[in-house]
Amino acid sequence: MNKTPVLELIDVDTYYGNIQVLYDIDITINDGELICLLGGNASGKSTTLKTILGVCKIKKGILRLKGERIDGKSTKDIISRGVAIVPENRRIFPRMTVLENMEMGAFLRTDREGVKRDIEKMLLLFPALKNRLFNPGITLSGGEQQMLAMVRALLSNPTILLMDEPSMGLAPILVDQQFELIQQVNERGTAVFVVEQNANMALSIADRGYVLQTGSIVLADTAQNLLNNEMMKTAYLGGSD
Repeated sequence: MNKTPVLELIDVDTYYGNIQVLYDIDITINDGELICLLGGNASGKSTTLKTILGVCKIKKGILRLKGERIDGKSTKDIISRGVAIVPENRRIFPRMTVLENMEMGAFLRTDREGVKRDIEKMLLLFPALKNRLFNPGITLSGGEQQMLAMVRALLSNPTILLMDEPSMGLAPILVDQQFELIQQVNERGTAVFVVEQNANMALSIADRGYVLQTGSIVLADTAQNLLNNEMMKTAYLGGSD
């Protein structure tokens, strides 16, 4: 695998006002990797995503995308450089059609024919959406809305895809399907950064993982090593053997 860093957070501190939320965060995501960030509620996972997107400004440290510093850049600028996100709880445009939602993902693109080709490719990857193209987004099931949110993000041709709690609100059978789709997207060459509470599912498809507790990274290792880690088993994986 090409080990060129796509995204790097180096010694990053993030604050909400005067309250520090992230402490000395070091995360590297390489070209083609699928990386997960694990942790419980209020551990700092969503703040990490907001920091990457420029919504939360860092007070210390460096944020790099493809080798270029993006800390201090606007969210629009960061997205235009190749960062896309599938937000928590999908957040599609409910009254727009499925096709219109897809097209919104390609809003910044100027290659109209390329967009059409990519929509066709996405419908092969997500065939459940093919017969729903002209239905309002609100009529889709939770699983279908999650698929649509993924397609919308992928149509921006991202260098890296961020996913915020993709299993949230989905039935167990749909969670399995969702993670299979995330793996397929990664296998097509897109680097993926999954922020997730479901440690077992995330680690089952990831190359590497990071674990956050109260704003600090307490573990960082290969997915297999984290699955075998006693601290992980006790705290996140349902107990040790």
